[in-house]
Amino acid sequence: MGVQEQRLSDGELRVENVGGIEETAVEFSSGVNVLAGRNATNRTSLLQAFMAAMGSDNVTVKGDADEASVELDVGGETYTRHLSRQGETVVSGGDPYLDDPELADLFAFLLENNEVRRAVERGDELHDIILQPVDTDEIEAEIDRLVDRRDRIEDDLAEIDRLKGVLPEKEQRRDELEAEIADTREDLASVEAELEATDDVEQRQQQKAELEEKLDELSSLRSELEDVRYELETERERLSSLESERADLEAERESLADAPDGELDEVEAEIRRLRDRKQRLESELSELRSVISFNEDVLEDAGPDALAALEDDDGDVTAGLVDGDDVVCWTCGSAVEREQIEATVDQLREFSTEKLDEVSAVEDEIDDLQAERRELEEAERERERVQRRLRELGDEIERAESSIDRLEERRDDLIADVEDVEAAVEDLEAQEYSEVLEHHREANELEYELGRLEQDLEAVEAEIAEVEARIEEEPDLKAERERVEDELTELRTKIERIERDTVEEFNDHMETVLEMLDYDNLDRIWLERREREVTEGRRTVTKTAFDLHVVRTTDSGAAYEDTVDHLSESEREITGLVLALAGFLAHEVYEDVPCILLDSLEAIDSDRIAKLVDYVADYADYLVVALLTEDAAAVETEHRRITDI
Repeated sequence: MGVQEQRLSDGELRVENVGGIEETAVEFSSGVNVLAGRNATNRTSLLQAFMAAMGSDNVTVKGDADEASVELDVGGETYTRHLSRQGETVVSGGDPYLDDPELADLFAFLLENNEVRRAVERGDELHDIILQPVDTDEIEAEIDRLVDRRDRIEDDLAEIDRLKGVLPEKEQRRDELEAEIADTREDLASVEAELEATDDVEQRQQQKAELEEKLDELSSLRSELEDVRYELETERERLSSLESERADLEAERESLADAPDGELDEVEAEIRRLRDRKQRLESELSELRSVISFNEDVLEDAGPDALAALEDDDGDVTAGLVDGDDVVCWTCGSAVEREQIEATVDQLREFSTEKLDEVSAVEDEIDDLQAERRELEEAERERERVQRRLRELGDEIERAESSIDRLEERRDDLIADVEDVEAAVEDLEAQEYSEVLEHHREANELEYELGRLEQDLEAVEAEIAEVEARIEEEPDLKAERERVEDELTELRTKIERIERDTVEEFNDHMETVLEMLDYDNLDRIWLERREREVTEGRRTVTKTAFDLHVVRTTDSGAAYEDTVDHLSESEREITGLVLALAGFLAHEVYEDVPCILLDSLEAIDSDRIAKLVDYVADYADYLVVALLTEDAAAVETEHRRITDI
């Protein structure tokens, strides 16, 4: 498969103080770029510069420099990288080509120390190195999130199924209420007709008005009493909920023990003390390294020319230098045995190592104390939250209790008022005009009943509308559940897919490469994906491994399976490169990384190198390969040559 149909443009790389390079600028082109030369001609250093510009940290700064820089012009863009020493570390900055170089370091930057090549060389487990870029923890976390989402969808769908069963009951209740309303309206019309027939006397009109007034008052009082009782029940439920929450918070407060007074201040003071100590140790360590470095330089350059700086006040060169193994001490100017200075330097190195270990120990103590400080601060914040909520709950409970007292008092007053009005209505009904008043009372009750039925109907219709709206969500929920299931399936098979793709890519490419390179009695090298059960703690889990198989042919033509340990150095190098190329394709590295870098191919003969270069060149826009002069001669002359670095 080809990785990109459209080639990128030519470019230029400018380098300062990388590896063994002091300063250089080279032009390169799409396709194959051959770094030709003898050993120690900075070819590997130039490849490191390419890696730095792409974003890799596997780069060394020139030994006598404190800073290095790289600029890469390609595709109309300029990418930069700056490296600077800070103590024992190298800090990088700039705007490189890649934000994350992990995939490129593993499968595109194939120098001598490439992890994939070395894994094949050492016979390491290949599965772990190939799957190293896959964040299985993140995949598992995403799977857990999707499972939770799917479970919530299932709960929603189950609730919808339940509502489907409830809907007919609610619809039946709606029909019943509509029928009751129709009957009540008919009864009310009948009573009103009777009233019109009998209530034609002024006195009866007055009696009717008086009774209606009392009945209206009674209806209003009963309605208000019902509202107060409902509010009272609601307020009591709220009070119970608040008291339950307060009990839970009080139990939580008891479980949150107060930190001893001043403990946080003590931890912070100890952190400051340890940081001061670390700073002093690093200063001492820096001075030690300077002394060691100076003595090493003196030992390497000992001789009359190296001691020119030790002239006396009259300008005479320090006399008494002796030939052989004696070295002039830079502190006093006397001749000292080389072994004595070397022993002193070894002691200084040992002391420097002890200081470095002491710095590491102090850093560990600082990390532990910082973790302890975070725990103390988090516990204090939690205690403050609980206390604050308890105070809020106290206020809310007090307001709820006050509201309950007020509602109970109002309820009692309304009950008394209802009893008084009911007595008044009974008195009116007991009078001579009770027949007319009975009609008025009946009509009033029917009107009240009609209002109640209409309210119940509105409530049922609202519930039906809510249920129907929920049921309408079912298709969307099912579609989302299907999408979540597809995502779960994709995530659960992602690792397996990468494993199978890698094995397939490796076996296809290895078959092609072996046929192309024509190794004697080496028929096949192939990768097998195998699952095995291993014990982790008390659990038995299934793990995947990659087994590398080798098939050879005897002089008589018989095939047999050999071990990886018996591969020649050349065969191992070819196997490592093909495995890295398989990872390059399986992880789709080519989508982000346009180049492959090759180095340390000396174990492979020139003709096979030439074939391998042409083969690999098909899978990247840029192939930059470092070759010895005689190996480069076998490569196509049409490829760009870079000989002056």
